[in-house]
Amino acid sequence: MGVEVPGERRGYENFGGVAEEFTSQSTPWWPEPVRARPDAPNVIVVLVDDLGFSDLGPFGSEIPTPHIDRLAGDGWVFTNYRTAPLCSPARAALLTGLNPHRAGFGFVSHVDPGYPGYTCELPRNAPTLAESLRAGGYATFMVGKWHLTPEAQLHDGADRRTWPLQRGFDRYFGSMDGFTSLHHPHRLIRDNSVIDIPEFPDGYFLTDQLTDEALTMIDELRVNDTAKPFFLYYAHTSVHGPIQAKDTDIQQFHGSYEAGWNALRQARFERQHELGIVPDHAELFEDGSIADWDDLDAEQRLLFARHMEVYAAAVHEVDESIGRLREHLASIGELDNTLIVLASDNGGSAEGGAGGTRSYFAQFAVTAELPEGWVKDVPRDPAEIGGPRLFGQYPEGWARVSNTPFRSFKASTYEGGVHAPLIVSWPAAPTEARGLRDQSVFVSDITPTILDLVRVAPPEEWAGAPAEAPDGASFVEALEDVAAPGRELQYFECAGRRALIDGEWKAVSPEPPTIDEGGSGGRWELYHLGDDPSETRDLADRQPGLTSSLAERWRQEAWRNAVFPLDDDGALRANRPVTEARLAEAVTLPPFRPPLERFRSAKLTVLRSFTVEIDTVLGTDAAGVLVAHGDQGGGYLLAIDHGAPLLSYNAYGDMHRATGTALTPGPHRLTLHVDELPELRWRIRLDIDDTLDAEIPSVPMLLGMAPFTGISIGYDYGGPIDWNLYEQHRSYRFTGGELLNVRYIPGAPSQYDRTVLHEIGRTVAKLTD
Repeated sequence: MGVEVPGERRGYENFGGVAEEFTSQSTPWWPEPVRARPDAPNVIVVLVDDLGFSDLGPFGSEIPTPHIDRLAGDGWVFTNYRTAPLCSPARAALLTGLNPHRAGFGFVSHVDPGYPGYTCELPRNAPTLAESLRAGGYATFMVGKWHLTPEAQLHDGADRRTWPLQRGFDRYFGSMDGFTSLHHPHRLIRDNSVIDIPEFPDGYFLTDQLTDEALTMIDELRVNDTAKPFFLYYAHTSVHGPIQAKDTDIQQFHGSYEAGWNALRQARFERQHELGIVPDHAELFEDGSIADWDDLDAEQRLLFARHMEVYAAAVHEVDESIGRLREHLASIGELDNTLIVLASDNGGSAEGGAGGTRSYFAQFAVTAELPEGWVKDVPRDPAEIGGPRLFGQYPEGWARVSNTPFRSFKASTYEGGVHAPLIVSWPAAPTEARGLRDQSVFVSDITPTILDLVRVAPPEEWAGAPAEAPDGASFVEALEDVAAPGRELQYFECAGRRALIDGEWKAVSPEPPTIDEGGSGGRWELYHLGDDPSETRDLADRQPGLTSSLAERWRQEAWRNAVFPLDDDGALRANRPVTEARLAEAVTLPPFRPPLERFRSAKLTVLRSFTVEIDTVLGTDAAGVLVAHGDQGGGYLLAIDHGAPLLSYNAYGDMHRATGTALTPGPHRLTLHVDELPELRWRIRLDIDDTLDAEIPSVPMLLGMAPFTGISIGYDYGGPIDWNLYEQHRSYRFTGGELLNVRYIPGAPSQYDRTVLHEIGRTVAKLTD
């Protein structure tokens, strides 16, 4: 018999069986898998982008939404639902149950200026709805718009800690940015990787593919597990600008909006009264800021009506996607036991301005002061609006219709910016008390409510720390009891615009305070929402004491929710960590790969001069695109066409072209010099073998988020920059030669670039000295 050697047994601490030295003496054991409770409902959350309060049939719209009407008929229509004024804050609050700033999203997911409420990252220890449901035994899927990752972490070398799969989703398909073209998406991600799409087929439409992908995820789950419930987060990119739709759908609405926005707004308001969506004493807010339809000329009315026809078609397409989901669930016998929540992320958007635009990027997200004469709407055939040839946005007169009966628009803390539609549907719910609900509900209440309904407890610990306590609360009681109480208190903030709701009182400060006025200072207005839901009568002068106390309560809530600091000097938009500097370093790009990510591309070109060096060997029949950056919203490309260099520049829809001299076969260096000129303009010169060959003397710079599609080498990816070239050659893949080297060399930033890079940890070091 051997001598027993005392020793440590490791690796068996959580083993529930018996382990001896031989299997014949041992007992196997497997941990019990996490399973949802029997008959747990599926969960679908549908979030529509920039949809106004009145844009759906159950909320007074004339746009046919029969599938959403049926959804409402199976459940509850909330008439007093509020959300954040902007999209990323709303999405963060929805998925975490936290108030927007506590979730790290005091603004849209672009800049991390170095403050807790504006990190543009969900807290690691705040479990998302997907993470909670997956921990409760659900499969978790997402399609559509994410917009919860900082721009600097969207590129292919990013660590992906803020991407959907790292925040609880088993599968993802969609666009990580805040919007995209529905006809030619600028970048699509499947799970954790960019999809290589050499060319989109004719008739492609993103909303259709999002729905296809969602149905595929459900089917692929069911062929492998017939019992596991699923959570699907369907975040539409529609109806965010650029507003686009399929031509067949647009044609359905031809001539529907010739009566104009005044008549349509009144008609929606009357239907809202009939439906009980607004109280009888509600009034339409009027301030004369939007032109009467009858005062417009015939050309304006034709153009503006087309914009609304496209918008109506886009809403109709959202409804069709919901119809496809419901039909499929019914076909597999799961519709009745599927909880569906439908909402908008914020109010309708007035980004199109008074006249709308066919040149979306000429004004969207532009931080530099535009010079006099800047063209914000390049004239083009109205029939092209909504199609793949331009990026459009409807005029603010229609946005006001979308937000009927409320005041103002997206990004505002008035009701028009935050009061949105909400529908909850669950045919198999254990209560029959359905219909209208007027309880006050906020976006951060959705996750606690869903977890309550499906009986999944939120995790007490997450990411190695106690889980963040949600700010939202379940409104399940309101589903069961029409007289149940709703939310009493909620703060709002967007770019210094502030508001607080306390019961039926609402204090609003429509512009940021100065540093001398303090965080609760500045001009405040006061409204009694019970008597005046559309904020038509300011009572601040009559009740200054109440107004001041609500302003002070807002300040307290701001400190409780990481809202401060307010941006009094532009720092929240300008400050960035120095780690972003590497994204503006020169880079050599390989040919025929998916485009360089949008923000990485922009750091090489936007608000600066830059140079592109191209080394190539041309054959006798060489032809095709050498480099392309952008799309129909704005961009530039260099191609070899008919043996000679072709330089095309799309200035938000205004085309500029220059052709060089025919090139001989053999090696050549082509150098594109893009030099800044005064008043936000560029001069573009093309050198062939160090000799000037072609020039575009002066064009408007591409600003903001243009060029939107990233840099592609050897072909023109996605939405074409030069439509004439596209009609002849499609993506015009380079052939008949070799692309040896394509290198981008950024120059000095423009004087208009207000970005300030800060060393990480420097402030901390000072505090600890």
